[in-house]
Amino acid sequence: MRRLGLIGGMTWHSTVDYYRLINAGVQERLGGSHSADLVMLSVDFGPVEDMQGRGDWAGMGKLMGEWASRLEAAGAEGLVICTNTMHCLADCVTGAVSIPLIHIADATAGAIKEKGLATVGLLGTRYTMELDFYRGRLEKAHSLKVLIPDEPGRTSVHDIIYKELAQGRVSEESRRAYIEVIRELEGRGAQGVILGCTEIPLLIKAADSPIPVFDTTALHAAAAVDFALSR
Repeated sequence: MRRLGLIGGMTWHSTVDYYRLINAGVQERLGGSHSADLVMLSVDFGPVEDMQGRGDWAGMGKLMGEWASRLEAAGAEGLVICTNTMHCLADCVTGAVSIPLIHIADATAGAIKEKGLATVGLLGTRYTMELDFYRGRLEKAHSLKVLIPDEPGRTSVHDIIYKELAQGRVSEESRRAYIEVIRELEGRGAQGVILGCTEIPLLIKAADSPIPVFDTTALHAAAAVDFALSR
C-alpha cells in the first residue's frame, strides 16, 4: 500500500469525511482490520480564509508548497488536497515535490464521463466557479461543458459555504436555496451538478437534487484509495 499525504483543515469538517472515506475504502477493498496508510497536515483555516479574501494567492501558493514538502518528507507517496478551491494552487504543490498529486477535478470528470454526461453545472466557492483552474481543466482536458450559476446564484452559493458550511452549520433555508440554483442550471441544460466544494455534501444529497450530483469529496477519496492500492 502506498502512503497518502493529506493537506487538510480547509475546512476540518470535510477533512473528517476524507479520513473516514479513505479508511473505509481501504478496509472494503482489503477486508479485515485494514486501514489506510496516511500522513495528514491539518491547517488552521482562519488565516487561509483571510488570505483568500485579500487575494494573496502568491502567499498561499508558498504555504501550499511548504505543506506538500512536509508531507513528502514524512513519507507520503501521493498527495491529496482536501478542498476544491485550493486546487487553484496545484502547480505550486507539484512544483515543490517529486510525488504525484491526485487532482480532484480529474476524479470528478471520470465519474461524469462514466455516466455518459456532457454538460454539467458547477457549484463551489466563487473562486472555483469563476476562475479557470477548475472549469478550464474540465473543459480542456476532459471535453465537458461546464455551466455556473448566474451572479445572484454564485453569491448565494459562495456565502452559504463561508458563513455556514465552513462553520458546520446546515439549514433547510440554505438547502432550498441550493436546490433553486440547481434547478436553474438544469433549465439551462445541465445534465448533472458538481458539488464542487467539499463542504457542500454536508448540505446537498443526491435525493435533494432534480439531476444527478457528483460529490467531489467522495469521488476524490475513492481516487485516493485507487492510488494507494495500485501496486
